[in-house]
Amino acid sequence: MGARRGGAALAALLLAGCGGSHEAAAPARDNAPKTIKLSSSAFADGSSQPYGGGGPYYPTFNSVIRQYNRSGELFRIEGHCQSNCTTFLSIRNVCVDADATLLFHANQSPRERNQPPDPKKNQSMLSHYNARLRNFVVANHYMDSFEFHSISGRDIIQRFGYRQCPRR
Repeated sequence: MGARRGGAALAALLLAGCGGSHEAAAPARDNAPKTIKLSSSAFADGSSQPYGGGGPYYPTFNSVIRQYNRSGELFRIEGHCQSNCTTFLSIRNVCVDADATLLFHANQSPRERNQPPDPKKNQSMLSHYNARLRNFVVANHYMDSFEFHSISGRDIIQRFGYRQCPRR
């Protein structure tokens, strides 16, 4: 019985790490199966850490944004977050760690560095930011070149109105 009970608990923990909420059958003391509902948000928040380096994989970032907007789970922007990673600011339940560093540039791939930025691509990127940040980035020409421009998490919170992450 102990191995069976442990197996159900392990399955429940593994399911919980998959995102969203899940149900798992666990034997009760009377050996009748009971269903327990788990939510992964009870275990861990989403994090920008695996995506901090940005990258040309825009569809990957959009699918993460859709997933977190659907689930409503907290998503933390923390550490180094450059390029497409900054699009996570559009997640409905996003928070920013005050010690994070966000880096902005024109929506160009490295192979397009010697070409002028595409206004449509820049608009797509800018649509992920709130109005205050969008206006600042445009006014300060952050989207005019592939050069990185950093903004601290503290400034993203204080100057641009994004929510600060709660302490863990």
